[in-house]
Amino acid sequence: MTNPKEHRTGVWLIGARGSVATTAVAGCAAVTAGLHPATGMVTETPPFARAGLPPVSSLVFGGHDTTGCPLPKRAEQLAAGGVLPHGLPSAVRGELAAANEEIRAGGPLPGDTRPDTALIEAFAADIVAFREQHDLARVVVVNVASTEPAPAPDSVRLPASSLYAAATIEADCPYVNFTPSTGLRTAALADAASARGLPHAGRDGKTGQTLLRSVLAPMFVQRALSVRAWSGTNLLGGGDGAALADPAAAAAKNAGKERVLADTLGAAPEGEVHIDDVPALGDWKTAWDHIAFDGFLGARMVLQTTWQGCDSALAAPLVLDLARLVARAHETGRSGPLPELAFYFKDPDPGAPAALAEQYGELLGFAARLGEAR
Repeated sequence: MTNPKEHRTGVWLIGARGSVATTAVAGCAAVTAGLHPATGMVTETPPFARAGLPPVSSLVFGGHDTTGCPLPKRAEQLAAGGVLPHGLPSAVRGELAAANEEIRAGGPLPGDTRPDTALIEAFAADIVAFREQHDLARVVVVNVASTEPAPAPDSVRLPASSLYAAATIEADCPYVNFTPSTGLRTAALADAASARGLPHAGRDGKTGQTLLRSVLAPMFVQRALSVRAWSGTNLLGGGDGAALADPAAAAAKNAGKERVLADTLGAAPEGEVHIDDVPALGDWKTAWDHIAFDGFLGARMVLQTTWQGCDSALAAPLVLDLARLVARAHETGRSGPLPELAFYFKDPDPGAPAALAEQYGELLGFAARLGEAR
């Protein structure tokens, strides 16, 4: 007889009331109910049918956040901004309300004097209680919070993202970092995750401008065209725009954007990415790239691209993909970093190729191995 527990997987979202998290919860409910197709979910395509992934309908959501706006209200705001389809918040209100009941206060909040150890213990206890309350086989923790600045070298405290990552290890859960924040990327935390036998994946989801760069950069290399400069501009609003108005946070974000070019081209070309906060754009983003390159006999040429999209709608299906893939990796006994999931990240785990086509091939091979595992 099948144990229902084996088919229920928790997804614990750090930043659980943000745009990405709300879109993921609403989208999961919509796909489960047959209200919308699973557009953008790579794991719902034929090559993944036999990978043994937990069904979309089996996902149970909870998380941490420092804000109090309920998920149903946040979904209504996203629908008003054109991110979610009109009427969807009402259609999946029950699922949004259920997830909202499982969101706990994050931190550290202003005035919270608890040391790191106390915060880690509290966050871990929330995750464990969620797993036990819903009798879940496992819980995958996914960081979708706003980008934080890189910690100072002499900092005596862990950044918030690393507090959550440490709590994830304490709760014995696999981990995904969909943000540029530090998270698990410290030697001590990575070693602790491996010692516990926990799989973990990447840093900074690849949704738009960098996705395009990971396709175009290999083209120049393969055609033996010399890239002289590659500059970019991002205009965005919403929570990301506000967070990235901080130069330190923007620097953390741009590191991943620049890495794909350096890894693919062999060296970082001239140029940089500018990020401008335009609150009126809400959750929508425009990204421009200007690529200067040399052709045969030194002919100077230019390629310009424009990407206009909604980051929440681009990111949410990837979050659902990653939660399912990492849950299955945990089930099959995988531990440590998962470079096979580089397809989803600007800053993937070491050992991954930089080009999207190669990353996709690695992902397909990973899915096949998951399907063969018992």
